[in-house]
Amino acid sequence: MNSQLINSKVMNNVLLHPKSQAKELTDWLHGNGGAGLEKALSATHDIIPVIQEAGLRGLGGSGFPSYKKWQFVAEQSGNPDKYLICNGNEDEPGTFKDVFLLSNSPNQVIEGALITALATNINNIVFYINPEQKTSLESIRSAVEQWQASEFFTRVEDKLAQPLNIRVMASSGHYIGGEETAAIESVEGNFPFPRGKPPYPAVSGVHGCPTLINNVETLANVPHILKNGAKWYQDLGCGESYGTKIYCLSGDVLNPGLYELPMGTPLSELIYTYGNGMLLEKKLKAVFTGGVSSTILTPQDIDVPLDFDSVQQRGSSLGTGAMIVVSEGTGIVKRVTEYVNFYAHSSCGQCPPCKTGTFYISQLLNKIDTGQAKGADLDSLINLCKILPGSGRCHLLDGAIKIVDSSLHHFEHEYKSSLSI
Repeated sequence: MNSQLINSKVMNNVLLHPKSQAKELTDWLHGNGGAGLEKALSATHDIIPVIQEAGLRGLGGSGFPSYKKWQFVAEQSGNPDKYLICNGNEDEPGTFKDVFLLSNSPNQVIEGALITALATNINNIVFYINPEQKTSLESIRSAVEQWQASEFFTRVEDKLAQPLNIRVMASSGHYIGGEETAAIESVEGNFPFPRGKPPYPAVSGVHGCPTLINNVETLANVPHILKNGAKWYQDLGCGESYGTKIYCLSGDVLNPGLYELPMGTPLSELIYTYGNGMLLEKKLKAVFTGGVSSTILTPQDIDVPLDFDSVQQRGSSLGTGAMIVVSEGTGIVKRVTEYVNFYAHSSCGQCPPCKTGTFYISQLLNKIDTGQAKGADLDSLINLCKILPGSGRCHLLDGAIKIVDSSLHHFEHEYKSSLSI
């Protein structure tokens, strides 16, 4: 992954700070590393309270308070084995933060995982990486070997009072493999079919053991929080939003790339200050937020602070922090068709409503986009978006419908103007 993705205007660099970009353990320990794990080893009972006070949330899309997931797993005492899955399956269009972190700064992710293991008494860590990201796999494997040969690793095992097993594995390569229960199936050696809930992973995950699934970016923040304290992390954000967020900016902007900014940075600032504005000085038409599984924001929402709660209040989702910018002159129907084709291809086929629903929605969109559809086809598309939500085990079907529904809400005139009759 090209380091030029990081723009020089980035504020509040923590995860993307040059000292954090250390592939060798010795470089990491001489830069930003080690101090967080040192504090965790000296007071394991303080780890979860510090994470709670800091306000760290899941940065893979959910925004769920991290300490709650950790606490659920920590409280499980009926099974001697527990698992942590570091989820690096990242496969959604417009999202490319985790691959950068794994490729260029694996040590902060590993240190975060070790601290998490101490906090929850986990004795099995699995780094679950997209197989297409070969540099990430090589980087994390090399870094894990260095950690396993270090004094720190021995001290962690001593504190856990049991051997700590670390495994680096390639995921299935399927988009759905990033869903947490599908990741559990993959780790067990099965096809990544999502599971029904309950039981929840914290109670019964890998081989029936309590399992914690955290995103790469979430774990990467942990050593910095332990090193610098909860108040330091809170103060990095804007207003009531805590910490930083890596935003993946792409689409019709002059300077796309990764921007680590205060959580709560306005969307307008991301696009016009850091992204240097629109290509060819065109006007902004829309932004696909949080990757392509969320709703569309239009220029009237350009002032929205980019944090989980504020974006949700505008009827959208921060998700992974991916912002795909669309300028005037670009057809929304064409973009939505491309993204729904991705979902139709990515459906695992376990749930008939998802497999057939995404297929038919994709077919209808392709007809509309190519000017071959009639009014009845648009009516069918609208009806499918009404009857299908909630009929799949995971979020894939709902994500596809959400983006179609949102585009119809804002740009129905474009759909109608594409009809043949």
